[in-house]
This record gives sequence, C-alpha cells and structure tokens, in this order.
Amino acid sequence: MTEEAIFEKLRGMIAEQFDLDLKNITMESSFADDFGADSIDLVELMMNVEDEFEIESITEEDVGEFTTVGKCVRYLAARLNG
Repeated sequence: MTEEAIFEKLRGMIAEQFDLDLKNITMESSFADDFGADSIDLVELMMNVEDEFEIESITEEDVGEFTTVGKCVRYLAARLNG
C-alpha cells in the first residue's frame, strides 16, 4: 500500500475521531499541537488503525513516536509493506 493511500485512509479516520475537516489534516500536522490529542486519544486511534489496516499490536512505545501524521503514515507503510 502506498504512503498516499495510507494517508488518505488515515486522514479520514483522524477527521472522524477529532471532528476535523479533511483539508486541515496534512502529513505535517501534529497530533498534540494541531488536533489537541493526548496519549489516550492516540491509543484509541491506533486501536482503530490496527483494525482498519489489519495490523497486530502497535506498541505504546511506537505510538509515543507518532508526533505527526507523517510519522504515523511512514510507520504504517513500513509495517504493511514489510
């Protein structure tokens, strides 16, 4: 799956969870600064991501590294594409 496809799917999930307009979500968007997300919000999002992308066990340590949407997309691309 391409990073672009992952971004589009993830962007929709973020928009829904944080009640945001899609156009306000970019690869550079910060979960904390731009969306007001805390660690609980990120864990909830990652649980949904695991289901949507059929990925097993994204660790809390990994989630802690997801400061931006782009970092999350690159992580998912690496996991999905081996």
